Amino acid sequence: MDKLHDSINRFCAKHPYWGIPNLMRYVVIATVIFYALGLVTGGVATQYLYLSPYHILHGEVWRLVTFIFLPSASGPISLLLFLYFYYWIGTALENYWGTPKFTLYYISGVVLTIIGAFAAYFLPGGYSFVFGLHYVNMAMFLAYAALAPDAIVYFLFFLPVKIKWLAWADLAYFAYEVLVQIGQRNWGSALAPVVALLNFVVFFWPYLCRKVRVDRASHSRQATRFRQTVKASQQPRGYNHKCAVCGKTDADYPNMSFRYCSRCAGYHCFCEDHIFNHVHFTEEDDRRS
Repeated sequence: MDKLHDSINRFCAKHPYWGIPNLMRYVVIATVIFYALGLVTGGVATQYLYLSPYHILHGEVWRLVTFIFLPSASGPISLLLFLYFYYWIGTALENYWGTPKFTLYYISGVVLTIIGAFAAYFLPGGYSFVFGLHYVNMAMFLAYAALAPDAIVYFLFFLPVKIKWLAWADLAYFAYEVLVQIGQRNWGSALAPVVALLNFVVFFWPYLCRKVRVDRASHSRQATRFRQTVKASQQPRGYNHKCAVCGKTDADYPNMSFRYCSRCAGYHCFCEDHIFNHVHFTEEDDRRS
């Protein structure tokens, strides 16, 4: 996986002018056109545009491209909201990565979706179809969340939420969709979320590995500090708990409750008067102590 990721970066570095500038703009425009076409024809045109390995193998090769622009939303308002969201996310990724890498990310998502549909077609039960790149577009949101996890978006236009929490909801949605499509025996649509996530993993493999290492190191440090705190509390000193603010101990005040604060870095005990009334310790404070 590391070699594949490095190959992507080398290709983008060697071909700085490759790709389609403002790719998401063209995707959005084409999606609106296809949506209007579906309205005019009463949905008949859509039947000749979605990704279907059976029809492609029987000569309808245009489906390899046209399915990309089929809208995932049925209503005009929801369509406009989705397209605005996808355009915003895609443009932000292109600005961060550059045109070559973003174009490659989007195209690889298309190619993997096609491969997944054909793989599903040859499974027992055989029938497979895919409408649009809904999952590839949703995976773009995961990419943006990985690059800016603490960025704030306004959910439903008024509720501020950090993107990383919406990313977890996005992953739950992926899992739900896979289970639903498996239940309907639509193997192509069941594989579509999987290959979209695979595309995300390929492009973010070093980030994901680094994230796992950092989390493990953080948990290890916390566990070490906890063991040190427990060990220190077991030393003969005449008390078990001591408030980090006022110095009261359970030996001096046996009827007073003492608690540890989960928001402080490290493990710091507080009496009932200060558990909700103290300045939280940071990691720098904990190292100094």
